[in-house]
Amino acid sequence: MSPALVVSLHDVSPLTQPVSTQILAELAVLGIRQTSLLVIPNHHRRVPIRGDAGFQAWLSGLVSKGHEPVLHGYFHQRERGSGESIRSQAVTRIYTAGEGEFYDLSESEAHDRLQNGLADLAFLERKISGFIAPAWLLGPEADKAVRRIGFDYTTRIRAIHLYRGASDLGARSLVWSTRAKWRIWMSLRWNRALAWRVSNADLVRVAIHPPDFAHREVWLQIKQLLARLKRNRVCISYEKLIAGIDGTQ
Repeated sequence: MSPALVVSLHDVSPLTQPVSTQILAELAVLGIRQTSLLVIPNHHRRVPIRGDAGFQAWLSGLVSKGHEPVLHGYFHQRERGSGESIRSQAVTRIYTAGEGEFYDLSESEAHDRLQNGLADLAFLERKISGFIAPAWLLGPEADKAVRRIGFDYTTRIRAIHLYRGASDLGARSLVWSTRAKWRIWMSLRWNRALAWRVSNADLVRVAIHPPDFAHREVWLQIKQLLARLKRNRVCISYEKLIAGIDGTQ
C-alpha cells in the first residue's frame, strides 16, 4: 500500500452545511479533493435530510466529485437512561457530551436506525460502504447490527475495522476537541506530538469537525499538518483505501 492520508469531515448535515462548504473549499486549496463525509440523517432530531432537496443536491454534487458518503449515526445524540454506571456517564457525558448514540443500543434498536439512515441516503443511488458511530463509540450489540446489514467497514479512534475478513488497520486518528479552552490547549499539543509520531506511518487519519473551523489556532494547525502530511501521500477516502486493500479496485 502506498502511503495514504484519509481526511474525514464529521457531522455533515443541514445544520453544518455552510461551514462544511467552507472547510471543503479550503481543503481543496491544499489539494485535498477526496474526503470521507460522515453524514447525520437527522442531526439532534432537528434537521432531517429526508425531503431536504437543497442538502441532497449539495451532497450529491460532492459525491459526484469523488467524496465518499458515510453513515454517521442517525440522530448523533444518546438518550440518557436511569441507573447508568459511573463509567457510562464518564464516557457518554464527559468524553462525548451526550453524543455517543450507538454506545449501548440493543442490536434491534441499532438495526432500525441503520436501516432508516440508509433509506434517508437512498437519494444518492449508490452503496454506502461505511458506518462510523458518533465519537467512535460502537457497542457490541450495535456492532452486530452493523455487521448484519452488510457494511464493509467501521472505524474506531485507533483503527479501521474491516467486516470482510481482512485484518484491522491500526491507525490512530488525529482529532481536536474545542468544547473548552483547556481542551483546545491539550488538543494542539497532543496533535503536534501525534503528527510527528505518525509521520512515517503507512496510513495517517485526520478527523475534522465543523467547530474546528471557528477556532483559529486549531484550524491553522490542521491546515499546516495536512499540507505537510500530503507531500508524500495519496489522499483518498476510506472506501478507496479499503477497496485497494481487498483487491476490488
